[in-house]
Amino acid sequence: MRCPFCGNVDTQVKDSRPAEDHVAIRRRRFCPACAGRFTTYERVQLRDLVVIKSNGKREDFDRDKLERSIRIALQKRPVEPERVDQMISGIVRRLESMGETDIQSKVIGEIVMERLAAIDTVAYVRFASVYKNFQATGDFEDFLSELRPPSSITDS
Repeated sequence: MRCPFCGNVDTQVKDSRPAEDHVAIRRRRFCPACAGRFTTYERVQLRDLVVIKSNGKREDFDRDKLERSIRIALQKRPVEPERVDQMISGIVRRLESMGETDIQSKVIGEIVMERLAAIDTVAYVRFASVYKNFQATGDFEDFLSELRPPSSITDS
């Protein structure tokens, strides 16, 4: 593994342990050339996934991009980082186990929204506002009205 600080290719593994609910291995590494320390993660990848965007453009699936978008939605929310890591790993496993290498971005967005809705409503709304491309406050109001149960108060 190349050192991210100096580029040395002879780094040493100092510690390895399971991570993300035993679906990844976290390795602490040390560079003898510059004394830098860094962490790497090793995960099983069942297949190479390709995302088909709504405009038809194809791009390789990027776990880091998925993680960034979820972490942005969850920013300053009371959700433990371990739970977020488990959720991301679960989403990736679900995508890989679908049996297809080409996955519509819409499918990924729906899975993420489903998982966020179960964890944190605010993060769910944040993600939905970008995913569904809200343009005005009315878009938020319409979306939120779908989340709220109908009022049980009747006019007398």
